[in-house]
Amino acid sequence: MGVVSSCCESCFHSRKSQSYEPLLLENEREAVADLLQYLENRTTTNFFSGSPLSALTTLSFSDNVDLQRSAALAFAEITEKEVRPVGRDTLDPILFLLSSHDTEVQRAASAALGNLAVNTDNKLLIVKLGGLEPLIRQMLSPNVEVQCNAVGCVTNLATHDDNKTKIAKSGALVPLTRLARSKDMRVQRNATGALLNMTHSDENRQQLVNAGAIPVLVSLLNSPDTDVQYYCTTALSNIAVDATNRKKLAQSEPKLVASLVQLMDSPSLKVQCQAALALRNLASDEKYQLEIVKADGLQHLLRLLQSTYLPLILSSAACVRNVSIHPQNESPIIESGFLQPLINLLSFKDNEEVQCHAISTLRNLAASSEKNKQAIVKAGAVQSIKELVLEVPMNVQSEMTACVAVLALSDELKGQLLEMGICEVLIPLTNSPSSEVQGNSAAALGNLSSKDGRTANDDYSAFNDVWEKPDGGMHRYLYRFLTSPDATFQHIAVWTIVQLLESEDPQLINNIRGSNLLIPNIRQLAETRTSTPTSSIGGTPHSHHSHSHSYADTETGEGQGEIQLLARRILEITEGDDDGAMTPSAAASQLQSTSLREHEGSVGREHEELRKSVREAFSGGSLGH
Repeated sequence: MGVVSSCCESCFHSRKSQSYEPLLLENEREAVADLLQYLENRTTTNFFSGSPLSALTTLSFSDNVDLQRSAALAFAEITEKEVRPVGRDTLDPILFLLSSHDTEVQRAASAALGNLAVNTDNKLLIVKLGGLEPLIRQMLSPNVEVQCNAVGCVTNLATHDDNKTKIAKSGALVPLTRLARSKDMRVQRNATGALLNMTHSDENRQQLVNAGAIPVLVSLLNSPDTDVQYYCTTALSNIAVDATNRKKLAQSEPKLVASLVQLMDSPSLKVQCQAALALRNLASDEKYQLEIVKADGLQHLLRLLQSTYLPLILSSAACVRNVSIHPQNESPIIESGFLQPLINLLSFKDNEEVQCHAISTLRNLAASSEKNKQAIVKAGAVQSIKELVLEVPMNVQSEMTACVAVLALSDELKGQLLEMGICEVLIPLTNSPSSEVQGNSAAALGNLSSKDGRTANDDYSAFNDVWEKPDGGMHRYLYRFLTSPDATFQHIAVWTIVQLLESEDPQLINNIRGSNLLIPNIRQLAETRTSTPTSSIGGTPHSHHSHSHSYADTETGEGQGEIQLLARRILEITEGDDDGAMTPSAAASQLQSTSLREHEGSVGREHEELRKSVREAFSGGSLGH
């Protein structure tokens, strides 16, 4: 909030024409004379120390209401023109005036205090000195001007994190909520601004909900005032961060989504942006993901997504990403025309977060529908990924490789993806500094190597083309994963090698058979049941989407057993008389049907994130915000 303007029309007026002698004490007469002189030279006078402050203090603590009014008006005008850090000697007289029973004194004193509350140091000191109690009393005043200034002061105080909890516990939230419905637009703006400032912590949001703020904020979304709309939209966006609050909103505010969708068409860019962000937070829940589409929110989000204003692009991209989590929304989003704008945003180098939201949305859209996967590839997504993935930031690489892994689940698309040369960029990324990028890239390569129902026409020559290059090719990548200390990577490697051997491609089989890097390590895995810890699966929200013939994750004991079984199967093929023409082994079949379970052991965060990433990449799961 900005400086709170005093509602005064004038300041200290000369009272030379009035006779003070019978009414004033000697020190009060001297203070009046001194202050009149200082006000004549106000541009060069420091009123926050020395004799000028002493004169103001004397008048403030006077029993004469007229002198109190003069002091309060002087403080209001002085602080309107200059704000600086002040001490207790300045605030004490203003706080004393704040407790006056005179409306004019209250009005001017609260204006002065609100002006000083723009300064960070003053915010803390005002609350420390007990300023909240008289401000709450003034919020209950029947005088609109007093209400306006008192609420404005609380709004400024609430911008400091150290004050928020104190304000919430002071009893200020109920009168603030009531004044948010004021017929006076200035009071309404200040009150909704104060409520917004109180929504930045879990505890305070709960206090606001308990004070009955939600229905007030929702009703004011339809306010004719842009500032009120902005404050209420932003406050609701913050409140919707909490799952319990979203549940309450769903139960009590049936018109909320429609109002927010309408605000995405506001003449104000900041209101449009906050409306999209509020919908993004609501769309953390399945109910709201569906409701946003039902309320025709997609057309508005598409318009914002194609804006030239970064905050609008970012907020709409984040919202669409969450909406895309629900399977019923995948086709409507594609049919609404989002594919090309999303693909265009993959190269949005001005903002990494926009790129992440765009590629994650494409991944979600591809998750459960063969038709959608084909539409995404046809629109040029994979070509863009191939061109960009080696140059984009690591977080974007992680999302891009995960998206390719999901697309590679499609038997119809595997050949096309291989022909596009996607392996050429995936292989270098299996050696990324990021374990997530490594795992996702390996997941994509693994999915490309497997096929549910092989035929004699399957072409695996693309894997031969990249066996030794780039960056050591498939050969070096598989060796790194076989010798990794993490059993998840070992598992990926042996599973992928089984898929390559079952391709019946003679050159691939010979490449693996003749490898002095792979076979000794495979033999070691086959002969010893390693005790290498496997990372735990993370708890990230996972979508409904099913997956077919692809790598699946397992827990420690069973996963280690499968590594051993797969390694033995590789040796059976490469060292026996088997020519590669076989049906999938029992071990491979078992691997593909293994359910996802959490390891109960204690592991590091890096491994937890790795397994979460690999699990999602292989299974086609959607990501939340």
